[in-house]
Amino acid sequence: MTSRKYMTSYYVLYACFAVIILCFAAFFGYGYDNPEGDYNAPVCTEVLMWLMYGLFAVTCIMAVWSVVRSVKISMGAKGGDISGVPGGKVNAVSFAILVISLVVGLCFGLGETEFTAADGTVTSANMVTVTDMFMVSIYIMMLLTTLAVVINMTGIVKKTK
Repeated sequence: MTSRKYMTSYYVLYACFAVIILCFAAFFGYGYDNPEGDYNAPVCTEVLMWLMYGLFAVTCIMAVWSVVRSVKISMGAKGGDISGVPGGKVNAVSFAILVISLVVGLCFGLGETEFTAADGTVTSANMVTVTDMFMVSIYIMMLLTTLAVVINMTGIVKKTK
């Protein structure tokens, strides 16, 4: 029997999926073809931007909450690991993947030239390199996360305590 606490997390996950799908449907379904000069300016671009800001804020809040909760729990813990999950190894590998993805992104972004937007705003070559670095890093981490979820869902790797 699944506990109520876990059912709540399922409902929150499905609610997040629904909001994300609704925002993308609005973006592509309503006013996507909105030409302004030589460019396309979709009507719901701002909705996607606010969705990303909101998801980023929620992620930051949840990360801080998780760290605080973890510290509180570990302060009262006595002895060995009760979950069987090697938390130190997971943290080290996660940090290594982050650093490696940023280095790979930086290597792909080197040599960029400055970017001039349609309104005449100029972005320096350094900032274009930084943007490319973060984008490549996001792609790498998204690919690895998707792979990890697929492996976890298929049950290929099972470990019992």
